[in-house]
Amino acid sequence: MRPSEDATPHARIPTDVDTPDKIVYGLTARQLAILAMAAVLGYGIVRSVGTLLPQPVLIAVLTPLAGAAIVLALGRRDGLPMDAWLMAAVRHTRSPQRLAPAAAGQPAAVPPWAPVTETPRTPVLRLPATAISATGVIDVGTHAVALVACTTVNIGLRTGDEQAALIGSYGRWLNSLSSPVQIVISAQRVDLSSHAHRIADTTETIANPALVSAARDYASFLDDLAARRDPLWRTVTVAVTATGDTARDAEVLRRAAHTASALSALGAQTTVLDGGHAAAVLTCATDPYTPADVTWARARPDETITGAGDGHAPTAMA
Repeated sequence: MRPSEDATPHARIPTDVDTPDKIVYGLTARQLAILAMAAVLGYGIVRSVGTLLPQPVLIAVLTPLAGAAIVLALGRRDGLPMDAWLMAAVRHTRSPQRLAPAAAGQPAAVPPWAPVTETPRTPVLRLPATAISATGVIDVGTHAVALVACTTVNIGLRTGDEQAALIGSYGRWLNSLSSPVQIVISAQRVDLSSHAHRIADTTETIANPALVSAARDYASFLDDLAARRDPLWRTVTVAVTATGDTARDAEVLRRAAHTASALSALGAQTTVLDGGHAAAVLTCATDPYTPADVTWARARPDETITGAGDGHAPTAMA
């Protein structure tokens, strides 16, 4: 019997692609190394003091060692192996707790409003991204990154053939990748107040009184919704990477354009972000609940900001 044309296609996508390989008895190399070190340490204790201590005392000494080794090898915390989690905790406690972003070679001065602390200087916060070009290429040292913003596609409303075609197109894009990419799906706060203000300002240019009344009611509705709710919207960003010493920026932009073209064939709206919008995405990523959203561009870190000055000529501000 032929399957129905509207049957929903199923594609198995493994979620453990980054899981380390199992070596023996379902244990990874890291887990075996931890257990082996504990076994060697326990064997050394038995060989050195096993004949000098009573058996109950020897068992009392070896039991905490075995328990700690098992917890360290098999335990997990916050999605991390226990040994990696403990190392991160140690690095966090030993690192300075007050960090501030600053350019390379510039000391991070404490602002006048900051409280006086025992530490005379605030350490510099070292971020992976070191520069953002006007074309949107982010320099992270070892490789370059370009960001592609895209919308989602409602596959549930498509027929079986259409769903199969979309899944096939998405699979072809994944198979065409020659370098790592990252797909980030995040929830961002929607600034409805700014939309309401723009609508209220637009009413001054509307000649029809009925449309003016409807626009003002809509602006009031948005203000009331922003006061009573915390609306969120979903953003999808694809980070495309490229390595190499020559023409790295051009290559990452070419890959970003290919990604935008391939995903737009699925029915999604895509665009390669320029420097200002890439800076906006990174800014909002550090604080997802910031009142501002990613729809308007930000000034890049090394970009000169100009202002009106005294009204005669624009002036540059650092």
